[in-house]
Amino acid sequence: MGDIAIRVEEIGKRYRLGKVEKYKTLRDTLASAFTAPFLKVGRLLRGEAADDTGHDEQIWALREVSFEVRQGEVIGVIGGNGAGKSTLLKILSRITEPTTGFAEIHGRVGSLLEVGTGFHQELTGRENIYLNGAILGMTKKEIDRKFDEIVAFSEVEKFIDTPVKHYSSGMYLRLAFAVAAHLEPEILIVDEVLAVGDAGFQQKCLGKMGAVAKEGRTVLFVSHNMGAITQLCGRAVQLEKGRLRRSGSAGEVVAAYLSSVAGAELKSSWSGESSEPNGSDVQFRSARVLSVDEQPLSITNFNESVLVEIAYEVKVPIRNLSVTCLLYDSMSRLVFESMDTDMAEWNGRVREPDIYRATTKIPPSLLRPGRYQLTFAAFIEGVKVIARLDRVLAFDVSGVGYTLQPKRDGIVSPVLDWTVCRFSEHERMV
Repeated sequence: MGDIAIRVEEIGKRYRLGKVEKYKTLRDTLASAFTAPFLKVGRLLRGEAADDTGHDEQIWALREVSFEVRQGEVIGVIGGNGAGKSTLLKILSRITEPTTGFAEIHGRVGSLLEVGTGFHQELTGRENIYLNGAILGMTKKEIDRKFDEIVAFSEVEKFIDTPVKHYSSGMYLRLAFAVAAHLEPEILIVDEVLAVGDAGFQQKCLGKMGAVAKEGRTVLFVSHNMGAITQLCGRAVQLEKGRLRRSGSAGEVVAAYLSSVAGAELKSSWSGESSEPNGSDVQFRSARVLSVDEQPLSITNFNESVLVEIAYEVKVPIRNLSVTCLLYDSMSRLVFESMDTDMAEWNGRVREPDIYRATTKIPPSLLRPGRYQLTFAAFIEGVKVIARLDRVLAFDVSGVGYTLQPKRDGIVSPVLDWTVCRFSEHERMV
């Protein structure tokens, strides 16, 4: 137990629909205690149950959730809207109390649950930095040591002495994240910090959270950005309708979650017999989607390359054999086709009997964020298709690194090099 930072045991949280959870003052508590017996008698006279609270429907935002987070671990929390993610983080941040179960927190907690959490609207950015530091239990000397670094990261130097109520949502988030990440909490709890801000700031946040993790601090990270989860987290838990659905390595949990919500199953590798009979002249042995360091992957970032590998056996000498790869998007549209005979050294050659391994690289900053499927085929142009594997692999491209306009048209979104100059300058150059 000595290395456990967070322990969640059978936590449940129940709400009444139509009512807002209220934190009572002493006067509210005394008034409730005085009127409760009369309300109970009234319910009995009306023929209602003694504990009937009216017609309010109750809902469990969380139910019987248990897991542990070790010190220095970076864990992602994923799930659809209404799964209970934010409720869980509010319980861990001591903003609300669980209805059932308990949570043990071993260490000082810094939370960034939504834009503005923990900030006082009337105070300046400078004053809010010191306020948040004091809440975390830090001394003024400790905050002074980190102050310049926080301001530089947030990029709001010109407005640091302006009340934060005048900040834009982007400025607010920059400062809030900078404070949460730099004031050295042992445990950092972050909820959808990447939902606001430009792509550059998103990358900056990811880099800082990665640095925090390398320093041995614990990070609990909630995001709908699956690329960020797999990039930052070693482990993940998935919540579904308030319950813990699965827990495991970030890649496996993300792949299972995306498969459940997107239809086509994520599959980074295939091996076995093809659909062609054993007597076929070409037989596929395996296929994989790989990272640039040749590790299987089911999700990649927009600005990262992807390797595609296909292994096959040629059983008789074949001239003009081509092996092709076809990439389809989530709408079953053909994005592109590429074949190994595009390389001059293999165009028109005879392939002797042997086992072959062919790889190609899909360049970065090309495929729009979304899900893609791969089909492979071996054929002789204009003669026949010898073997085919339909939609045998599937992978996702995340929005991490996607700096383009989200509504840009086209099946692909290549980032091309452009040279722009004024016509008059061009004339002088000529």
